[in-house]
Amino acid sequence: MSIELKNVSKKFGGVSAVHEVSFSVNDGELVALLGPSGCGKTTVLRMISGLELPTGGDLFVRGVRVNDIPVQQRNIGFVFQSYALFKNMTVFKNIAFGLKIKKWKQADIAARVAELLTLLGLEGFENRYPHQLSGGQRQRVAIARALAPKPSVLLLDEPFGAVDAKIRQELREWLVHLHHDLKVTTLFVTHDQEEAMEVSNRIVIFSRGHLEQVGTPREVYEQPVNEFVARFIGVMNVLELEVRGGIARAHELEFPNHGLPDGQRLRIGFRPYAVQISTNLKTFRYQAVLRHTYFLGVLLRLELELPSGLTVRARMTKEEFAHLGLSDGQSVSMQIRQYRVLAHEGEVLRPEVATTYDIPVNLGEGI
Repeated sequence: MSIELKNVSKKFGGVSAVHEVSFSVNDGELVALLGPSGCGKTTVLRMISGLELPTGGDLFVRGVRVNDIPVQQRNIGFVFQSYALFKNMTVFKNIAFGLKIKKWKQADIAARVAELLTLLGLEGFENRYPHQLSGGQRQRVAIARALAPKPSVLLLDEPFGAVDAKIRQELREWLVHLHHDLKVTTLFVTHDQEEAMEVSNRIVIFSRGHLEQVGTPREVYEQPVNEFVARFIGVMNVLELEVRGGIARAHELEFPNHGLPDGQRLRIGFRPYAVQISTNLKTFRYQAVLRHTYFLGVLLRLELELPSGLTVRARMTKEEFAHLGLSDGQSVSMQIRQYRVLAHEGEVLRPEVATTYDIPVNLGEGI
């Protein structure tokens, strides 16, 4: 195991930035720390690197407790969002900087820098200065500099936040290929859900200093442990239901009561892809009007308005949309085929409740 945190906390004065966080990163994994701004993810990264000291708990790197080990002795590569390149140094000297500090031989430095220039696609740029490079090239130089001393762990803080969307997409793909070739244990911070889903093996999700969930991209998307994760990862319809007459209801939508008595409330969530639509008003149970269509390329997102005024978001491919002949303002029938019961942020449901429920098409009145 490359990295392990056990009940790690960090306070700044009276403010708790990270609260008793525990998770581990296996050798060779590429793991994303994901969450909104101010949730504690960068603080966790800085504690692992040694730039911040925990106020509680234990940090281990390759089985060694590093709480009291200086940053220079942790053998960790760190890449900042702002690149932090030396403006007065060439690409070669930037990459070689850490090796000179460690007193590598000049021949070994030259060989290592040449190796990294080739690996990161920077051949021919070794004599240029940072201001002569594009944002993507500067980021690759920063990563090369972090990789030069052959660290056991690579930490990236919002690595692609300072470049435009096109370059960011290219850098994501490049990072995946680089990680595949090097197998360096990598932990990177991002607030971009799509980036975390696309790049990482696993995702660690934070909210207000608390760890909410750890899982593969598919697990956190399809099996969110609570409402925060469900809303933060992708698009999720969330409804608050009240049990009346043995049925859980939200406006005209009805669901099983999950054993709760009348008067109790529960929250459910369902992804847009779980909403089925037909132009035949008798195909599915509920009636709705297609109020707006958002074109997202291959997929389209639809906003459906039920007679009560409740809005439900659906999703389908452009081929399905064209086949159905849908248009804004059209009346349709709809059905929710799958949903999950959601815990509130910071809560965890019983395993028998925290599962995905399938609903048969055309439910009768007695659920």
